[in-house]
Amino acid sequence: MLHPPVNEVPFWIVQVSLIAIVGVHFLADVRPSLMSGSFPTGVPVALLVIPIGYSALRYGLAGSVATTTWTVVLWLPDLLLPHDEGHVLDDVMNLSIVVMVAVIFGLRVEAEHRAQARALAVETGYRQLFESNRSPILVLDHDDRALDANPAALELFGPTVIGRTSRSIFSGSTDVIELSGKVLTFDNGHDYRLDATTLPLGPYAQHVQLGFEDVTEERSEERRSREFARQMVQVDEDQRRRLARELHDEPLQLFLHLARHLEALGSVDGVPHEVTSGLALARRQALEAASRLRTLARDLRPPALDQLGLVAALSSLVAHIGESGEPSAQLEVRGEAIRLAPDVELGAFRIVQESLNNALRHSGARHLRTTVGFSSDHLHLEIVDDGRGFDSDDQAQHVGTSLGIVGMRERARLLGGSLSVHSGNGLGTVIDATIPMVVPSALLTVH
Repeated sequence: MLHPPVNEVPFWIVQVSLIAIVGVHFLADVRPSLMSGSFPTGVPVALLVIPIGYSALRYGLAGSVATTTWTVVLWLPDLLLPHDEGHVLDDVMNLSIVVMVAVIFGLRVEAEHRAQARALAVETGYRQLFESNRSPILVLDHDDRALDANPAALELFGPTVIGRTSRSIFSGSTDVIELSGKVLTFDNGHDYRLDATTLPLGPYAQHVQLGFEDVTEERSEERRSREFARQMVQVDEDQRRRLARELHDEPLQLFLHLARHLEALGSVDGVPHEVTSGLALARRQALEAASRLRTLARDLRPPALDQLGLVAALSSLVAHIGESGEPSAQLEVRGEAIRLAPDVELGAFRIVQESLNNALRHSGARHLRTTVGFSSDHLHLEIVDDGRGFDSDDQAQHVGTSLGIVGMRERARLLGGSLSVHSGNGLGTVIDATIPMVVPSALLTVH
């Protein structure tokens, strides 16, 4: 208010127009005969609204207060005319109205100027962040066309990215919101996690800001960890396969041959009854050892898994558990059972096998139920027991099963799926696993 825009030429033009208006009004009051009929009464005073309003709109409170103060000073001679020639009462009322208009206009315009200044400061700050951000940023309009790009995005996509649609940028993907949170691999070999933010501009239009976070190192470390885990699983499976083959080819055959020799010796004439009984007992023990070796070899690598598929292998596993009578075990298959990729079948079998073994060793369950569900794109596994369960927050309580659960989760993760465990003290345990029918690629490639 104390710093009027005295350096502005339009400001002084306004002041000159005020002098003209005040001068005309003064002549009308001093020489009414000269101005009679030229101006209706009060019109010169009303004309003050025009320059004062213009000054308020252009300069805000500083311009309107300075102009109004100058107007009052110029009007004083008219108010001091004798015999009420200056129409003091009318002029004071009109000047009061003009002053009120000037202040109200000035305050309103000043508020607008401040809001615009704040918006400009925010926009300037955002623009500086936008331009200086090392992460690529794209802004798409409501037609999914690139409206703006910071220097990092221009370097990544090229200067021709402005005007391109999301379909051409993301290889046919039209809904960029669905890509938010996913990791994309571009032609430069770097991995970026996409973050999509909607910028509303009104009820019918909006912009979308796309930020690309470079996660190449993070993904590289994750890929190395996953590759190491995959190799460890592969080594374990190779070792299991080798041991199963060796057990079947050597020790198992030796025990079977031993059983046959013992049987042959027991049937030789002249052998005492006590010796015959001992040979029969040794033969039964040899056959029992052969049966245990056969079970061990089957657990290491069930032949049915490679030859007949997942359902056949699980049926054999569940049937073997049920042979003992306690606990009872059953298998339920939902959907149309089909052969899957060897890695998927092997991973699913190991998850069920480990779940059932944990239940047998630790839960004290009386009933085990395994459900295998085949859908159009996923394989769902559910293993339920009615055992004692465990508190998932108490690590010491289920130390015997925790490593097995970690291994099952890792197998599911390597196959692109997930596994969850639900349990509680005295509530049994439910293990849910979902595995894609086809192992997805680790990254989505975008050009």
